Formats: sequence, structure tokens, C-alpha cells
Amino acid sequence: MPDPHPRPRPGGTLRFYGPGGLDHLDPAAAYYAFSHQVIRLFARQLFSYPTTEDARALVPVPDVAAELPTVANGGRSADGRSYTLRLRDGVYWDTSPQRAVTAADFVRGFKRMANPVAGAGALAYYTSTIAGMGQFVAGYRARFAGRTPTAAELADYQNSHDIAGLRAVDDRTLVIDLVRPANDLLNLLAMPFASAAPHEYDQLVPDSPEFIRQVRSNGPYRITSYVPGSHLTMAHNPAWRPDADPIRRRYVDRIDVRMARVSDERVRDEITSGRADLSWGAAVGRPRRRTEADRNLGWALNPYLVFNLNSPRAAGALRRREVRLAIAYAIDKARLVRFFDDMGIGTVTRPAHGVIPPGNVGHRDYDPYPTPGDQGDRARCRQLLAEAGYPDGLTLTMIYRIDAVHGQVAKAIAEDLAAGGIDCRLVEIDQTDEYYRILQDPKRAAAGEWDITPAAFMPDWFGNNGRSYVQPMFQSNTAVGTANYGGYHNPLVDDLIDRALSAPTEDSAAALWHQVDRQVLTDVAIVPILVCEPTIEHLTSARVRDAIPLPHVDRWYDAANLWLDPPD
Repeated sequence: MPDPHPRPRPGGTLRFYGPGGLDHLDPAAAYYAFSHQVIRLFARQLFSYPTTEDARALVPVPDVAAELPTVANGGRSADGRSYTLRLRDGVYWDTSPQRAVTAADFVRGFKRMANPVAGAGALAYYTSTIAGMGQFVAGYRARFAGRTPTAAELADYQNSHDIAGLRAVDDRTLVIDLVRPANDLLNLLAMPFASAAPHEYDQLVPDSPEFIRQVRSNGPYRITSYVPGSHLTMAHNPAWRPDADPIRRRYVDRIDVRMARVSDERVRDEITSGRADLSWGAAVGRPRRRTEADRNLGWALNPYLVFNLNSPRAAGALRRREVRLAIAYAIDKARLVRFFDDMGIGTVTRPAHGVIPPGNVGHRDYDPYPTPGDQGDRARCRQLLAEAGYPDGLTLTMIYRIDAVHGQVAKAIAEDLAAGGIDCRLVEIDQTDEYYRILQDPKRAAAGEWDITPAAFMPDWFGNNGRSYVQPMFQSNTAVGTANYGGYHNPLVDDLIDRALSAPTEDSAAALWHQVDRQVLTDVAIVPILVCEPTIEHLTSARVRDAIPLPHVDRWYDAANLWLDPPD
């Protein structure tokens, strides 16, 4: 009889295969989930997320930090604006000789985020939180504006300029002072951007070919080769000590990633034949098992209907709440669920009612625009349009992206609106990058290039993530690159967001985030359509054991946690 709880067997080579690529290998710049899968194995942060199938997966725990900071242990000031973090013993770089990771290495890591060559994509999280970070970034960028600096010039700037809110008191103690209290600071410190960086990086241009050849590790594995778009290999890091790493394991001997522009069918064939163990960048699923990971570990709005509140079309009809409410009542959400179910990739999708989905701070179950069976009410749509002064309906332009099921979704919404008295001119955008360039440019919105669109939004992390989810979508922001695509502006919402960001606890912040949710829907700033829980039971070879999805890396598996039976 097989052992129901077999012990992990060390050894073997874990083999990935598929079309995915890394945006960057340097933690200072990497933003894609595929990059984060790799970075988790060689770069450590002060805090990180445990590999578990329950809600603990959403809560950062100490990584290189020795303990959670509290007022009682001296790690956090009573006003929440200063943190004193002590580093655990036994964390080393794979240098020769091996050298301990220090507080100064974390300061260097924060400074490298701001480099003008390959800096962090979410830099605003830190400039708005850590005292002096904004000034450091502005000075760094200004110094090298219009030219590409050398590694020596970058290092000189970083080593001769301080960030006021970061101090390495000694090798084992880091002090972080904040602009204001931040109940999500540990989440920010858990992002790969906030990884430690050894002094050897002063001799390297960030994310350059030289960096790739000389990248250092303080995790369980280290890079042994990397050719972008082709392959990546990793092997044991001899400097890693399991008793000094509370969240990672190291069962397999080697990791081999083969990257190729191939079909999902080819990836499936490689895995089922045993030539590969896991897919790389291809969502090749299998019938999913029901686990603790299904218990609301981070749902995303996909899709939600965005209104261009600055569109001049139809005499500015979308600026009228009654028109937006009419549209909200028209949409048959239940029908749209079927499009995603028919994809057969294992995601769970259901009708959305609030703007904050489950697994995101501030979520509450309520429905401000209920319709029978979530099937919409086109008669109610026509009635509201007439009350708003449009008894003969109106015409709007809907843009949509062509990939996946978004075309089907857009056409179904257009049919619902037509039944409610609204004609939609459908405009297909065949490049996802161009689609978001249009949405993120307020000038193009003001010019009336679009009126409505079924967009999607995925936060950078789940759990206590109002900064990553609610703030980008709903705080007033007219800069190019905004995630507030429709130009929504409400001073009350802006104030609630500011208060939530600096609330003393996550619970007090959650109440404020929920107030944002209710106000946004009172204003009908968007229409929540579906929520998607994107855990896919990815296909694995027959020998893979303990493959657990990581919510913070788009539910891809933790390669440090799984093992192989037989190893090879």
C-alpha cells in the first residue's frame, strides 16, 4: 500500500519547458511572474511569503529579518513611522570566501531600485512610503538625464548619496523611517525589488550581460547559465543554510529551463512524455484538485467595464450617473462566466458585485445593482436611459483586446447594451501593449478614442493590498501610465485612500477600503462584471510531488518546495 505521506526525496533535475521569458533577471528591475519564480530561488528579502495552501500564503513572514517587528520587541515605533529590523544569523552570499548578508546590502538594494538604466517598475510604492526615497530617486534620475551612465558612475552616486529614511546602524540592524505610517510595509519589503544586493554589484551595470554572468545568490540555488529567450540553469548554492531560511526548501539538485516559442500542445506532449516536468509560460492545465488554495486566496476583476468619464461623445453622456447605471443593469454577467469556463484551463470565475474581489483587503459581500440570476435587466436599462434624457438610446465606442476570450466578452456586452437601447461601435485592438497605451493616456481618452472597454486588473500582491489594487484604479490620477483609465475623480475617495494607507492596522484600513468600494459603486465609476480566481492546476510530469501554487507569482509553483520521485 503506498505511503499517504511520503518523505521528500532529494536529488534530480527539475525540467521546465515552454514559451515564457524573463523580463529581467536583476531583482532591482524584474516585474514578471516568471522572473519572480527564479528570483525567489537566489535573492532573499527581509520578509517574504510562505509556501502554503491556506490564507497564510498571503501574509509576509520574516525571511532575512529575524522577527516580525512590534512595539513590544522594539521593532516598530508607537507612532508606526519607524522600524528597526534585525537580521538573522546564517545568511551568506555565495562569494569567495562566503560573506554574511548585511544591513548595508539591503540599503544598496533599495538604492539600486532607483537606477536610471533598469530600475523598479513599482518605484512609487517606495517613494511614497520611505522618507527621503523620493528625493533620492529624483536626484539620481536628474544626474544622468539624457545619457547612459557607467557602472562606476552609478555606484559613485549611490555611495555618495543617502536615503534619509534608510540607515544601516550596524551589520545586523536596519532602520527604516516612513513618510507616514504604512500598515502594508511588510508587503512592500517582500517584493523582489527590495532584495539585498552585495557590494560586487557596484561594478556592474544593472541587468546587463555582465550582471547576468556575475549575479550572486543568498538563496538555495544559484544561476549557472542564462541565455535570454533560450535557457536558464541553476544548481545548489553552497553558501545557503537551511536552518537560516524559514520559507524555502531545496530538494532538487538542479533546475533546467528550456524556453522555446512552441504551442501549448507541444508543451503538454513534453510533460506527458516525461521529457519535461513543468510548463514554463504556458498555462497547460489538468483537472484541478480542490485545495485550501481555493479559499479566496486572491481573486481579480476580469473583466470590469471602464467608463471614459472624459469622453465628449454623445454630448458627454457617460458623465451622467444615470447613463452609467443603465449600462450596469444591462450586462448579463452569468452568460459571460460561460466564456471563461469554456476555456477549460481550470480557473474559477463568477459574477462580480463589488469593486474589491475576495482575497483583497476591504472585500465584503454585497450587490448594489442586483438582477435576477445576475442576468441583467435590459428593461431597467431603457427606463434609466429615458430618465437621463436618452429615450432613443445613444451610440458608444467600445475598444477591446483580441487575445484570449476578450473578443467574445466585448461582443456579448455589445449585444446586451443593444437590447437595452445602446449601440456599440466595436474597435478591436490587436496588440495588448497598444490597448493599454490607449487606456493609460488621458489625452487619448479626452479626445474620445474610446467610451467603454472590458478591462482587467491584477494587483501586485493579494491580502493587504489596497495600495496595489484600490489606489491605482480609483485615486485621482491624470498622468500618462495611470491605471485609473476612465479619469474617475472624487475627493472623498481620495481622502479615504489616504486614510487607509496610513491606518494603524490592517483591520482599520480594511474598513476604509470598503468605504471606497461602496462610494465607487455609488458613483458607478465602473461596472464589476466577473471575478476570477486564477489558480490553475498546472500539468506536471508523473514524478513531481508537493507542487504548491504561489499567489504572489500568478499561482506558478514553488520550485524550492517540490521534489521528484524518482529523482532521475
